[in-house]
Amino acid sequence: MLTKRIIPCLDIKDGRTVKGTNFVNLRDAGDPVELGSLYAKQGADELVFLDITATVEKRKTLADLVNKIAHHINIPFTVGGGISSVEDVRVLLQNGADKISVNTSAFKRPELIRELSLQFGSQCVVLAIDTRCESDGEWYVYLNGGRTKTEMRCFDWAVMGQELGAGEILLTSMNHDGTKQGFALDITRKLSDQLQIPVIASGGGGALEHFSDVFQLAHADAALAASIFHFKEIGIPELKSYLHNQNIPVRL
Repeated sequence: MLTKRIIPCLDIKDGRTVKGTNFVNLRDAGDPVELGSLYAKQGADELVFLDITATVEKRKTLADLVNKIAHHINIPFTVGGGISSVEDVRVLLQNGADKISVNTSAFKRPELIRELSLQFGSQCVVLAIDTRCESDGEWYVYLNGGRTKTEMRCFDWAVMGQELGAGEILLTSMNHDGTKQGFALDITRKLSDQLQIPVIASGGGGALEHFSDVFQLAHADAALAASIFHFKEIGIPELKSYLHNQNIPVRL
């Protein structure tokens, strides 16, 4: 059985790591180079770097900062934010990224996913989906860092992304983001069970049991979290030891 991955996430704004709740009320969480280095040493399976204001500010991802972090880690490194072309990806890969994450730009021009997977391989392309469950019970896709609602259902967009060549889905529940009340098990399970590509669950991880639930009940391939790691509420070694004791396969 494939091991389940634990992935810390660095949300970057103005060169610093930040964390909010439900995509707002951001607060400083530390130096991204120091945090990335620490998580690699603690046994994180991968690291995700999201330049959360690049799209809104209409600029490219911070390649210099990506390069600095890459020199301090020895685990797979996914970078997202402001990526809209093959050339953008080439720059980030040259600066140490292993995979890239696309979100708003891919939704606006889905062909981008195909172009990137043909150029760099589908294993390099992560489709990030920010989604919110609305009053009608449906999960809708949001763009621009959660600022813009679309009429596209999350599941439909994930299926399209897979067909276009995405190698992985990074699924963030905006309802659960930063709440530490647990992951969105229903939509995560739907994607995990019906897609052929791995699903990374994001949004809501706050206790050890939340991680076992998202793996055992929602069948996620990986779980991503931020504030609980940044603010030392749960350590990665402690989390992995707990999961191992729950008979969930993890890399110790």
